Amino acid sequence: MEVKFAERLASLSEADVSAIIQMAWEDRTAFETIEQRTGWSEADVIRLMRHELQPSSFRMWRERMKGRTTKHRALRSPEMQFDDRLVADHRRGNC
Repeated sequence: MEVKFAERLASLSEADVSAIIQMAWEDRTAFETIEQRTGWSEADVIRLMRHELQPSSFRMWRERMKGRTTKHRALRSPEMQFDDRLVADHRRGNC
């Protein structure tokens, strides 16, 4: 049985919520990395962002993410040289 969204959200500290939001806004951090670090899938992150952001900020974020190849590892060009896991580690260190 899957835990309800509200319960999962309540289990996060403010620092955890902040870290997920930072990683979600960061263009170079793939949703796969966010899931590896936090256990929150892309759909979960979208729900979290919808819940935590002002409506206009959520719409702006969704528009930025729509079709952004850097947010999905499978869509990235092989020439991309950075490792998004390092970006995610840096973000988690700010908590």
